[in-house]
Amino acid sequence: MTKSELIADLSAANPHLLGRDVEVIVATIFNEITAALARGERVELRGFGAFTVKRRDARTGRNPRTGEPVAVDEKAVPFFKAGKELRERVNRARASRNAGAPVAA
Repeated sequence: MTKSELIADLSAANPHLLGRDVEVIVATIFNEITAALARGERVELRGFGAFTVKRRDARTGRNPRTGEPVAVDEKAVPFFKAGKELRERVNRARASRNAGAPVAA
């Protein structure tokens, strides 16, 4: 699902809100999550999951074309860990889709 599809789905589910208002709401939520991660804070959405920032140490990598060693600086990367409720819902949906599929021998 893309951001525009999310906005369209939320607008359809909430006809009392204008489309541009839903767009502002979604953008505000994403901006707040991004700002909190930039400050090094953890963002937890109960039942959905948690966003954190992990540090990757500096290392020596390789240029895939030439094989030459390349210095890769330390960096921070966003990390998402799915919550228990999200994992369970995904697994239930997956199990129900696979229930009708033939079993390979």
